[in-house]
Amino acid sequence: MLENQRQAEVLWPRLVANKLFRKPSGSHAFVADFPMAVDDDFDGEAVPAAESFDDDGCSPDADACRSVKRPRPLPQQRTSNKTLKYRLFASTWNVGGVAPPDDLDLSDWLDTRNAAYDIYVLGFQEVVPLSARNVLGADKKRVGMRWNELVRAALNRSSPSAPNSSRDQREAKGTGGGAAAAAAGGGEIKQQAAQQKVHPVRDGIGGGGGELACRDYRCVVSKQMVGILLTVWVRADLARFVRRASVSCVGCGVMGCLGNKGAVSVRFWLHDTSFCVACCHLASGGRDGDEAHRNADATEILSRTTFPRGHSLNLPQKILDHDRVILLGDLNYRISLPEAKTRLLLRSEVESEGGAFHGWNEGAIAFSPTYKYYPNSDTYYGCASHGRKGEKRRAPAWCDRILWRGAGLKQKRYDRCESRLSDHRPVRALFEVEVGAPRRNLNSLRSFFLSERFDGGRSAAADLLREDGTASSARFGDTI
Repeated sequence: MLENQRQAEVLWPRLVANKLFRKPSGSHAFVADFPMAVDDDFDGEAVPAAESFDDDGCSPDADACRSVKRPRPLPQQRTSNKTLKYRLFASTWNVGGVAPPDDLDLSDWLDTRNAAYDIYVLGFQEVVPLSARNVLGADKKRVGMRWNELVRAALNRSSPSAPNSSRDQREAKGTGGGAAAAAAGGGEIKQQAAQQKVHPVRDGIGGGGGELACRDYRCVVSKQMVGILLTVWVRADLARFVRRASVSCVGCGVMGCLGNKGAVSVRFWLHDTSFCVACCHLASGGRDGDEAHRNADATEILSRTTFPRGHSLNLPQKILDHDRVILLGDLNYRISLPEAKTRLLLRSEVESEGGAFHGWNEGAIAFSPTYKYYPNSDTYYGCASHGRKGEKRRAPAWCDRILWRGAGLKQKRYDRCESRLSDHRPVRALFEVEVGAPRRNLNSLRSFFLSERFDGGRSAAADLLREDGTASSARFGDTI
């Protein structure tokens, strides 16, 4: 214990200097459930793979010590793309520095009982209190690990499959065994957790009933900077199609560089479509001039966030260069006006011509303000009927927002959830996402194996291709 304390004292000045001089932590310093496969378009360069989770939670960040490579796809194999559609669940939640209780159930917040989604994008703010020790010191990853454990438990818990979802029905048939036992274990929730349970706003999506389906989700990437935590999860059968994951952290807080404010951004490819997700926590305050600080923070995030380009691919480096972009977080925008007029001005404040988010899209805000509540209460802070003597009046605000850019993103839902865990309420959005996927051509493979570049005379695969009829191609396709 004493030795660890001495080591921390030695590393403290270096850690603070790295934060002050904006030294990046590395684009591949993140946590994931599985080694990230690298597309060969990197010309053999191996992207480091993070260590996998164990039963007790997440592993620490991994250095560039292990890697996974895949054989380079042949040019003959690359043909026209097909379009696939996936359902993406995005949510942001400022948890106010409150550590999650062990019995906190996130199933309702993640809507796992009503429907199954293909991709989950979850952004947290203030997972730790924004004290000087937490801002200047090393990131407290145990708290982020605990949130990931709760997300994993909620996503992978057995639940009823929606009768109108063909994918869920297929999953239920394939993985129905043992689901009843898992459901029984998940139902033993303590009565005292009821106040901290996240209740969804029903809108008719999905349905009850149906047989139990044991779902399996994997963490693609999880990254924490001080109090900002961004984690991305996909269905286990989609994990092999996710490539080139990397992260970028930008601090905009104290002295314009510390991580009490700023953003954690993640980019990855799903099939042939690039995704970028930014989880932001912008400058707070409702006084004159604070809006300019928020706009400045947003501009800094968009300009300073940079991802690796790759040696031969010329990959997009900036947030706005990707195909599908989602920006979420505690943006802290607020208007001190009557509620009816405020609703009309909310979107114009964020998306105005001179604003930092001009050109972004946001769904219609039809939910109540998400900030600020008394702790463990449904009462807004500083209201006339409940305010304490001498307490500052605060106008309730829609601080927590989800924006997006890019064709192929279609928002299906935009609402808030109910939880008394912090002074914010979670906000979530459901998207239908179009993704381009390569359509492999078996005839191109056949031409290659019968060409002079391949010694077909000694190959069993070539013998199969030389056989007449459709059966040979099918047999070779099964082999592949």
